Amino acid sequence: MQDRFLRACRREPVDRTPVWFMRQAGRYMAEYRALREKHTLLELCRTPELAVEVTLQPVQRLAVDAAIVFADILLPLEPMGAPFEFARGEGPLIHHPLRSRADIDALRVIDPEEGLGFVLQALRLLRRELKVPLIGFAGAPFTLASYLVEGGRSSHFERTKTLMYTDPEAWGALMDTLSTVVSRFLCAQLDAGAQAVQLFDSWVGALGPRDYEVFVMPWVSRILSEVGARGAPVLHFGTGTSTLLGLQRRAGGTVLGADWRIPLDRAWALVGDGVGIQGNLDPTTLFAPRALLEERVRDVLREAGNRDGHVFNLGHGILPGTPVDNVAFVADLVHTVTERSR
Repeated sequence: MQDRFLRACRREPVDRTPVWFMRQAGRYMAEYRALREKHTLLELCRTPELAVEVTLQPVQRLAVDAAIVFADILLPLEPMGAPFEFARGEGPLIHHPLRSRADIDALRVIDPEEGLGFVLQALRLLRRELKVPLIGFAGAPFTLASYLVEGGRSSHFERTKTLMYTDPEAWGALMDTLSTVVSRFLCAQLDAGAQAVQLFDSWVGALGPRDYEVFVMPWVSRILSEVGARGAPVLHFGTGTSTLLGLQRRAGGTVLGADWRIPLDRAWALVGDGVGIQGNLDPTTLFAPRALLEERVRDVLREAGNRDGHVFNLGHGILPGTPVDNVAFVADLVHTVTERSR
């Protein structure tokens, strides 16, 4: 097993900087699009053999140092009692958004093996196939809560913040339920074969530091503490979190994700040397001419300063339409540049 990624997560010396990409399996790959012509996104997620096939596609095509199981952060919601669908052109839609305390209390705390067994089975199958480490993941409570309360994506999160501000007891009940489910799910993924897990807080950048500290951090800290006790690396990621990085560091995690809105060296200075950093190339840079793309990759590596604990990634996921050759170019470039400099 090539363990460069795991060693970097533990801030141990590596022969070259490891690289993987959020959404490294997806619509930018022709192999994936061929499968989507036959199956819906949820069918791919809920059929272990298909999830394995999709997970392996980028590993077979790109020089990545880790695989991340193909799934979706919203998968726990349906067994919890909140069914949803992916509407074409609109993203996820929650059929019955939370509108009352009774709706919150009706959510079920699920057994991951029963409600999400297909993800765990995909992890078990993948461990037999892979020669690189396997990452599991889950959505963080705030991000899941925002989908449940807003009914889908939101620009301003007004319903979510209104619930936080006007009924903190109901908000706490919702976060308690979600954090319990997320923690159990991440631990179950480690039991099923994941060698690291990532907590995705995709929308938490909508909050200011005070709101994060009061309304989110206690539950994220609980998750990261419970999962971290298993001893495997835990990656803690959010977008738009430049003003929250110090608080996220206090909340926990082995490696913190930084998006492209903050230089990597400044992010590392904010969180200190006792934690790894993942990131942070702007995903849209993958559409740029090669000369500019190479320049930006080298910028990230220069800002990382060759320190132990850097995992190269994007600041968020690969976008549909991204040229596959450019993704492959970046993976190769990271390895080449950092091998020469060590």
